[in-house]
Amino acid sequence: MNPIIKVIIPAYNEQDSIAHVIKDIPKIVDEVIVISNNSTDNTELNAQKAGATVLKETQKGYGYACLKGMDYIKQQTTKPDIVVFLDGDYSDYPEQLTEIIAPIIEENIDFVVGARVDEFREPGAMTPQQVFGNWIATFLMKLFFKARFTDLGPFRGIKYDKLLALNMEDKTYGWTVEMQLKVLKQKMSYREIPVKYRNRIGVSKVSGTVKGTIFAGVKILGWIFKYSFK
Repeated sequence: MNPIIKVIIPAYNEQDSIAHVIKDIPKIVDEVIVISNNSTDNTELNAQKAGATVLKETQKGYGYACLKGMDYIKQQTTKPDIVVFLDGDYSDYPEQLTEIIAPIIEENIDFVVGARVDEFREPGAMTPQQVFGNWIATFLMKLFFKARFTDLGPFRGIKYDKLLALNMEDKTYGWTVEMQLKVLKQKMSYREIPVKYRNRIGVSKVSGTVKGTIFAGVKILGWIFKYSFK
């Protein structure tokens, strides 16, 4: 029997990219859920036209949007086997979803991260601060937890029951690192899959601003040190 797969896409003012993302998602996905995180443009309309379920989350923050998507799934009678998280800016290649979920289906791996490796990444697709932030975060996870992660990539898949077991909390920029830290702490099996990464459509709300970059860095390091000394 084929697994039930749901995709959660947080989106804030991604009217120019969101339809591209949705249309490139493989047809094996049962439902694409776009959470408009207080968007003021046509993100919601364009997502609906492209065939997604659209939810609204007025509290601004990546984690708030992801939690909204999870709450929606919890209310459904039929639960998914796998949940995939994907950004709405078209920097990832949604068609690689089949590669992300393959280790879960074929090898019973709990959690898979798409790693934005140098060789598959377009020049300029990640800012220097993003590259450094990923390096320091994964270095510290290796130091404290002997982790094998090399990236905090947003394109990721996880078994639904394992996602619930993580009891995710972060409301903003610490979402990705919190998930990876809790996977390590709970000794879940995990894998990284190299993925392609291109320059996003539009301007990043995190790495595109000094404030966003600093706040994201503080949140990421805060989660790492919190769990390192627990």
